[in-house]
Amino acid sequence: MTTSEDADLKAAVFQRLHPRVYLERFVAENVRPDGRQIDAWREISVNVGSISSANGSALVRVGNTTVVCGVKAELAEPELDAPTRGFLVPNLDLPAICSPKFKPGPPTEEAQVLSDRLNEVLVTTIPLESLCIHPGKSVWVLYVDATCINYDGNAFDAALIAMVAALKNTMLPKATYNEDTMRTTCSRKTLSPLQINSLPISMSFGIFDSHVFPDPTSFEEPLLDTSISVVIDDNGKISSVSQIGADVDALLTCTSAARKRHEFLSQRIYL
Repeated sequence: MTTSEDADLKAAVFQRLHPRVYLERFVAENVRPDGRQIDAWREISVNVGSISSANGSALVRVGNTTVVCGVKAELAEPELDAPTRGFLVPNLDLPAICSPKFKPGPPTEEAQVLSDRLNEVLVTTIPLESLCIHPGKSVWVLYVDATCINYDGNAFDAALIAMVAALKNTMLPKATYNEDTMRTTCSRKTLSPLQINSLPISMSFGIFDSHVFPDPTSFEEPLLDTSISVVIDDNGKISSVSQIGADVDALLTCTSAARKRHEFLSQRIYL
């Protein structure tokens, strides 16, 4: 074993046995374990239309965190009390293959919580009335299924970008409801995009010993004192804020940093 390999092994063992002290030593040097400055973000890349069998799709990378999302459109009958509203069903899967953190079996509590948060944001993105084919008879249901294929923290931000990008990429066939036969027919020769009201972006932060970490990694997340996510729409308005932890002072700092980051991203990811 070379001297370099021996040093790497000792560092990996120390990181595993004393993660908080390990992180503290990096922060003391104004740097994070992945090489970023304290206030730096990871690179984001977005590729759309990669799944040919889906109505819309997107592949998003936030650093090493990778999420793929496909949108599948199906016909359904509307609810009796909402005859003109279609359905939007987002779901995030965090399979065991994406990280040793997750085990095989039913969806984890973390995946369910993230799916609920994603639903709260996405429900304002598309007017459900635009998914109506014929009032009371036929509507579209959009299954927005995202899967994390590599997990290195901040799955919410990556999943939201993937879902919105996939919805923006979605094309629906022209659907017509025949009242005589009571059947809906679709013409794949005529496709139309979804009506999208807003293009939200989420910026997440972690607070560690009063230091604000934008875009925390999977190593940093369990050590954070407070976690904050700020969602801003394409008009620059804050649409939602979620916080886990009691650091109230950090909220203003994170909101300000989120606005600056949104200005940078808004012209780059939903093209």
